[in-house]
Amino acid sequence: MGKDIKGTTRVCGLIGNPVHHTLSPAIHNTLNELTDTDMVYVPFEVKGENVEAAVKGALALDVLGLNVTIPHKSAVIPFLKEIDPVAEKIGAVNTLVRTEDNTGFKGYNTDYTGLLRSLKEENVSLSGQSVIILGAGGVARPAAFMCVNEGAAEVYILNRTFERAADLCADVNGYAGKDIAIPMELSAYNELPSDKKYICMQMTQVGLFPESDKAVIEDPSFYEKLSTGFDAVYRPLNTQFLQNCKKAGAKSISGLRMLLYQGIDAYEMWNGIKITRNQSETVYGRLLGELMDGQNIVLTGFMGSGKSTVAKMLSTMLGYELLDSDSEIEHQQRTTISSIFEHQGEGAFRDMETEYIKQLLESEKKRFILSVGGGLPLKEVNREFLKKIGKVIFLKAKPETVYDRIKDDRTRPLLKSDDVLQKIKDLQNERRAVYEDASDIEIDTDAIDALQVANEIIERLI
Repeated sequence: MGKDIKGTTRVCGLIGNPVHHTLSPAIHNTLNELTDTDMVYVPFEVKGENVEAAVKGALALDVLGLNVTIPHKSAVIPFLKEIDPVAEKIGAVNTLVRTEDNTGFKGYNTDYTGLLRSLKEENVSLSGQSVIILGAGGVARPAAFMCVNEGAAEVYILNRTFERAADLCADVNGYAGKDIAIPMELSAYNELPSDKKYICMQMTQVGLFPESDKAVIEDPSFYEKLSTGFDAVYRPLNTQFLQNCKKAGAKSISGLRMLLYQGIDAYEMWNGIKITRNQSETVYGRLLGELMDGQNIVLTGFMGSGKSTVAKMLSTMLGYELLDSDSEIEHQQRTTISSIFEHQGEGAFRDMETEYIKQLLESEKKRFILSVGGGLPLKEVNREFLKKIGKVIFLKAKPETVYDRIKDDRTRPLLKSDDVLQKIKDLQNERRAVYEDASDIEIDTDAIDALQVANEIIERLI
């Protein structure tokens, strides 16, 4: 059911060009839902020559507040009644809030606060640190000023065009009152002092989908210099830049948290409320779901591999519907799996599985997590259906791990044996090739918990 729009409903939105790809509605409209706020958030595509008209029109139409994205973050400033001092120094705003006298908008830069919050959440302090910023426009500006305010020892700004890096450094050094920012051409990264570790912020659009296999610097030796890497690109979630950081042993931080927190900061200012940690995490899950573009996830694997637990975790994280083939069949048949095996036989149950997933495929449902019974992929037609339903994840576990997890479960008809561990080994040997054939991704669940498994699934799918 859609939101109930009333005469009292306030409007907030985003102006930029283009804006149709934006995830901001997912942030703000989810927050509206969670906080029961009478507001809607929509994107407005505004051409450069219409920025003044858009700001004045929003004021006249009693729009509660606006976000601003490229290429208008600086262009809106002349049409504001007030501007936050930090945003003024940065020379860019991304959030417009009505002034106290309601006669204009005040501009803020929550890219700054969102980036800072995402770093602090990962326990990354800039105080006394050497920082590299890749890029000199867009979000590189608030990042550079944030480094000054947070006490960074020095900031190297690397850009393909040296002049742009030099201009930003001049602004930053003027603000700092000392020479803290050093401009460099991007190609000169090998000239960075080699006697220290760096926090690196990747602030270009290199690596953005669909060119996800690219990084602004490809040389592995560069990443050996880093203690932490942050990438403003969040589509894909696990960018090539972040993969390179991980390979070199550096902490890696996705820009999706920055997007989340800059949106939350704006929302709190518009509505005069405080968003809780739980609400924030719910919104983050919705963003992950948006990045997955609604694709379904199917979990397969032997009993005890963690399918049900991981499915619940994914459902909570992404805001997806949770489905379990065994539970759905029990509901349809109004009896238990054990009873079906006992009175109708395993063959009848396997036919019920096929009919269930066929119905699910034909329903064309989206945004669900499906956990399937361990024997469901045995039939070739079932494997074909699963591939069409969504991305199939094979959760693997050693026989000893499985035994430890399910040894006290008396409801599993296939484990009625004098030697349960040996029965598990035999069944796994019989089914391993089938599971591998049925899956798109394989994940070993022996040494990691359900949250880690869920995070790995999301990271590999986005």
